[in-house]
Amino acid sequence: MLRTKDILDEKDKRLRLVSEEVTFPLAKEDREKIQSMIEYLTNSQIDRLAEKYDLRPGMGMAAIQLGIPKRYLTIVHEVGEEEFDTYVICNPKIISNSEEMIYVEMGEGCLSINRDIEGIVPRYARVTVEGYDMDGNKIRIRAREELAIAFQHEIDHLNGILFPDHIDKKHPFKGQDRCRPI
Repeated sequence: MLRTKDILDEKDKRLRLVSEEVTFPLAKEDREKIQSMIEYLTNSQIDRLAEKYDLRPGMGMAAIQLGIPKRYLTIVHEVGEEEFDTYVICNPKIISNSEEMIYVEMGEGCLSINRDIEGIVPRYARVTVEGYDMDGNKIRIRAREELAIAFQHEIDHLNGILFPDHIDKKHPFKGQDRCRPI
């Protein structure tokens, strides 16, 4: 079972690697890792399980956060009380986005960053992501609001980018007037 301690900390230089595209069929180890990522993300959003297993809550994870420089990610989005939509996408690319920009009002978080960071991360309100499922079938996902932010955040990981990189160091709330808080 995946634990919080298995997730790379922001100080780990591997998080800055640009991940390599995967080929199909996916290796058995990658399929198993994806299942453990889904299990972690699901359990981390269920309070009693997060507490029992000492898991930091998260809704998305990129393979590189586990030290695997491959282009796949998982997102487990809570849509109701202990009810989730699960997304697994390999070699994802954002193929279109809205003009409207949003940001997480409470501040964006990350399983690899264990500190509070002041500032806003401007993100597109809507994105369309293309990639492949675990069997190599082409998929397209249209995401809005919180889910759109999660996809942008995780795809950034695959490109060696962490969310604080988007925050203006001198003016952490710069652009706030051109974005909608969610």
